[in-house]
Amino acid sequence: MNFYITTGTYDFLEKILSKYSKETMILMQNAQNSLLVHETPKKSVFGSPRKYEIIAEKGVLINKGYASFYNIPISDEEKPVFEYSFHQHQKNVVETAPGNIAYRLLRPKKGDTYIIFTLWQDEKYYNIWKKTNTYTTLLNNKVSSSPLSSNTLFNGAPYETEYVISNDNEKHASQ
Repeated sequence: MNFYITTGTYDFLEKILSKYSKETMILMQNAQNSLLVHETPKKSVFGSPRKYEIIAEKGVLINKGYASFYNIPISDEEKPVFEYSFHQHQKNVVETAPGNIAYRLLRPKKGDTYIIFTLWQDEKYYNIWKKTNTYTTLLNNKVSSSPLSSNTLFNGAPYETEYVISNDNEKHASQ
């Protein structure tokens, strides 16, 4: 399964969402930008998207709630270690979090930055989860506690972006 991300003005992305209403897409925004994600087994309808392969997932994407993208630059030689550790030790941390609707572990088709995408019922549940030990385990320690990891795991500092999904988009929800 593929996961595509594109950015643009909210109005422009809303037109894409309306045009392809049968596709699984989520339109979201924060204070800096707006983005549209597209999940499909096919090619994206976006002109120049960032392209990812979904390698772990839970839940169905819906076009409402609160979203987080945790971006983790991983060195090429450490990608198998990161993926193994996530599958063995980390995925249950997200799956069991109250208020979590869905998550995706995204492998970049180009570049080095993996994304842990999480979708929440609302910001309240996300903020509660951020205060838990499970969040710290998954996102602050990542795989550094794994006996297989090394100091060369990361190509840069991980960073997180958060987005609000407007309730106005519910008419385009893909379930």
